[in-house]
Amino acid sequence: MQNLELLKDFFMSVTQYNNKKGMRITESFKIKKYLNDIIKFVKDVANDPRIPERDKKIIAALVVYILSPIDLIPDWIPVIGMLDDLVALSLILDYLFNVLDNKILLSHFPWSMKSFATIRRISRLIAILTPSFIKNKIWKYKSDPYS
Repeated sequence: MQNLELLKDFFMSVTQYNNKKGMRITESFKIKKYLNDIIKFVKDVANDPRIPERDKKIIAALVVYILSPIDLIPDWIPVIGMLDDLVALSLILDYLFNVLDNKILLSHFPWSMKSFATIRRISRLIAILTPSFIKNKIWKYKSDPYS
């Protein structure tokens, strides 16, 4: 959670810089509200008891890997360098929008149903990049067959 606070501080400093450069206050307010919504969403999902702890740890490790400057494939290699980050991102999105039951995610989702449907559609396209045997091996959560 300390990383979330650091990220929030970073974006707040960017917002203050943009205000000095002539960005309208309303745009700055929208960015701040959006960041607060993201942080609240991440905290709520991280504290949800219906999601297995093992899965939460894997998602946290994947987020750290994406944000880390150390990669399996260096980013300076054109196209291929970003592939490992894209696979990690596809695993996160696939878990949140395809593996988890919708009712779990929607209970914390602070935005509209239209934005949820759009993100879910995009995540399904991105999830094609990750082989299913990897997904089946790492995720512990099993959805309710009756829902």
